[in-house]
Amino acid sequence: MTNRIAAVWKSWRNKNKLKSFKENQLVEEAYDARDLGIKTIELSRIVGSVGRYLDFDSRFRLKTDLPSERMERVKKAMLEGKSLPPVALYQIKDEYYIMDGNHRVAAAKALGRKTINAHILEFLPSRKTLENVLYLEKNDFIEKTGLKFPIEITEVGQYSYLLEQIKEHQQSLEKVNKTQLPFQTAAKDWYQTIYCPFIEIIERSRLSAAFSRRTTADLYAYISYHQWEKGRKRSYGIGLDQIIPKNMEEFRAQIAEKQGFEFPEMKRLITAFVFIHVKAGQEHRIMEKIFKLEEVKELYDVPGDFDLFAKIVMERDWLSSDSEVIGFFVYNNIRQISDVIKTQTLIPISSKRK
Repeated sequence: MTNRIAAVWKSWRNKNKLKSFKENQLVEEAYDARDLGIKTIELSRIVGSVGRYLDFDSRFRLKTDLPSERMERVKKAMLEGKSLPPVALYQIKDEYYIMDGNHRVAAAKALGRKTINAHILEFLPSRKTLENVLYLEKNDFIEKTGLKFPIEITEVGQYSYLLEQIKEHQQSLEKVNKTQLPFQTAAKDWYQTIYCPFIEIIERSRLSAAFSRRTTADLYAYISYHQWEKGRKRSYGIGLDQIIPKNMEEFRAQIAEKQGFEFPEMKRLITAFVFIHVKAGQEHRIMEKIFKLEEVKELYDVPGDFDLFAKIVMERDWLSSDSEVIGFFVYNNIRQISDVIKTQTLIPISSKRK
């Protein structure tokens, strides 16, 4: 029991203390540094200290055995609106450690503030892990494009492909406008007129649900590469190949002509007709079960080789063909009803209405 209590106490103590910059620096092998200047940083991202990580707990509350006069003076200055110098932070990946300004950070947290001005010195991790390689690639992408929006890639090399896309887009814009254009300006236009509309199409198509370990940015890179670089169709169902042109600039022009990213093709419904043969005397019972299905819009009791006739309307599935969607529905929702003997499904190629 004593050992268990000691283990629990040690675990709680470790969780309740600040992180040490030097320990993390050693783990990440982060020794090369670059000056990022003055930035506004979220206080929640400051997780440790360079030299005073033992003086505060994980919430930056001063340990009870340490004098608090300085802390109170800093709080008072903040409440009075006095100008205080930026704190100095060391950064390793997405975490920040206080080099100078421990009391200012602690006071700001105690007063419920969310951000603080800081002079940032970033230490770049050199340890060869997938996480670190992706972090460095992402940093390079942000530095070159100036984009601060979240584009989270999980596969090495894809940020480079996005940079190639932006370079191609820059050349296209320069050709149209007959003037040179800064790369970061082209990057902003790419993000607004190509990347964001494409991402919205992916989100509406529910592709992310089928690739739960991939981000929407991963799917963007993969699909756009095969549409615009390889120029070959993939198995997304029939939808994306019809909506997304084989050229990136054609896609941008198409988006410009549409309002609010509206694609009627994405809302297309699938209609099918199903003939159903059932055991004699069970027609009424089975009709009641089938008609309760939301997708069944009309249902008839008919004479002949089949006993029931159903009209089914479903939303397209971007990952499967229409026949697969209908076939799956019929098998799981109609064929499994007891006393249903057989079915025959017709999917119209075209139709006319009056």
